[in-house]
Amino acid sequence: MPVNLGVCLPTFVERGDKNIGEIPSLARHIEQVGLDMVWAGDHLCAHTPFLESVVALSAAAAVTERVRIGFGVLLLALRQQAWAVKQLSSLQYLSGGRVVLGVGAGVHPQDWPVGGVPFAGRGHRTEEMLRALPDLFAGRPTKLLTVPGEPVMTLEPAVAAPPLWVGGMSDRALRRALDHGVGWLASLLEPAQLGERAAKLTTMAAEAGAQTPEIGTTVFAALSTDTEQNRQEHQRLIRYLRSLTGEQGLSEQQATRLVVSGPPEKLAERLDQYLQAGAHTFVINLSGSNLRGQYDLLARTHELLLS
Repeated sequence: MPVNLGVCLPTFVERGDKNIGEIPSLARHIEQVGLDMVWAGDHLCAHTPFLESVVALSAAAAVTERVRIGFGVLLLALRQQAWAVKQLSSLQYLSGGRVVLGVGAGVHPQDWPVGGVPFAGRGHRTEEMLRALPDLFAGRPTKLLTVPGEPVMTLEPAVAAPPLWVGGMSDRALRRALDHGVGWLASLLEPAQLGERAAKLTTMAAEAGAQTPEIGTTVFAALSTDTEQNRQEHQRLIRYLRSLTGEQGLSEQQATRLVVSGPPEKLAERLDQYLQAGAHTFVINLSGSNLRGQYDLLARTHELLLS
């Protein structure tokens, strides 16, 4: 199975970070250095400045030709069903079929009241929307079960359905990946933990008589060949990762084990551990200064993985 190495665009940043305004030029650089994908996360409310994912990825798609355009992951159920699928199909159409649709049910309660959607029941709402996607993308008349009155929508122009990846670590998320997706996208798991969940997914697939979905994971990293800069970036990235997950999220020890800082060889070694655990798609979340230089080093990581 081929290795797919992509990078998160800086759609969420620490306050004062100007990279958030450079999405188009950074996306072009990612494509130029030979990486496979650009990704964007999704939040409505966050502890940090955060751009809306459809808009950010549309900006990236407009200035690139080859890289795939990934949601890692979209909070589909937080959106009104008809508008969400219209936006996604439009992006798929205009990008030339490059969208990779990652979907998650969400774990942060603060997003939902602002969006006017109850946090409770978001899993069921996610599954109803996922079931409708193939018919909607294909332009077939489809009943919108999440909309009052269950109106029928026919989407034009029809598009090829984007490959669907399901995010989340629960058994229910794994079941969604089996029922609806081609892949499962993990986050905040160490290689051994990923291997355990991948084994669970394989067992569930065997019991269902289904093919095991592809496996991917997000990795937080800071790349540099300077020892002192690596030390500083490692500590900064630990603090940043903990701020994203909230006070009840990752401990400092957990974050320390998840963050990779150093030269391309060090990241390649960590990604190889994830490869051994079953992952072949990687969403690398780089932050800090000199992102273009880090993208160049990530391209070197890609070469090391393929060699």
